[in-house]
Amino acid sequence: MFSHWHTLDWSILWPALVAGLLVLATHVPLGLKVLSKGIVFIDLAIAQIAGLGVIAADALGWEPQGWAVQAAAASAALLGAALMTWLERRWPEIQEALIGALFVLASCVGILLLAGNPHGGEHLKDLLVGQILWVTPEQLIAMAALSALLLATWFGLGQRLGQAGFYVVFALAVTASVQLVGVYLVFSSLIMPALAVRHAPRRGRLALAWGMGAAAYLVGLTASAVLDLPSGAVVVLAMAISGVLLSMWLPAKASAAADAPSAHGA
Repeated sequence: MFSHWHTLDWSILWPALVAGLLVLATHVPLGLKVLSKGIVFIDLAIAQIAGLGVIAADALGWEPQGWAVQAAAASAALLGAALMTWLERRWPEIQEALIGALFVLASCVGILLLAGNPHGGEHLKDLLVGQILWVTPEQLIAMAALSALLLATWFGLGQRLGQAGFYVVFALAVTASVQLVGVYLVFSSLIMPALAVRHAPRRGRLALAWGMGAAAYLVGLTASAVLDLPSGAVVVLAMAISGVLLSMWLPAKASAAADAPSAHGA
């Protein structure tokens, strides 16, 4: 099982880890907000819509890493965000169902666009699972700049962003991350840390979620290299296991903290 230890190439793993940390930087606070709003499918839908923009640009023959493709992905995600803002105002009681329907529709349109492409299956796999091991320094620099801008906007404006502002920040964050790590890791990075820390004290919740996600990326990427398995899928499993362990540990800590004053008073 451990015959691949000698093949660990940190020159590949470190950029992948940095990519994961950059994704977590924006997705953890967004995930906490999404979970509190009860709209957990929003990232899947927007990620798929952004991916649809990439697929459409590819179908038009545009350069895969060019600015035109990035603009197509961002435009598609922003249109999706605008649509979700309208749907939330128009039919708030069925918002989650409508978001799920948008995800399915975007997925099916993407499949239809790839139907005549001999490499369609490979493109679809890259969109879902991602290619985190092959991120480039240019991608990391662009992602770092965007993450800094989005975090400054998120923490600087806070509640003043409003619903429309939330969806815009969300759309831009997901658009960038889905092209780095794929739809599955985008969803995992957004929801799993938020789920794991839902019983944590509010003050330390964000840092704890970031730490859990970072540990999951480190363990998952290392395990995928050692076991020679797909990195995206292994990181998702590592994220799930880390989240379950953390969520099991937190209630016990919370109970101990709650019992401490009474014990002291006795």
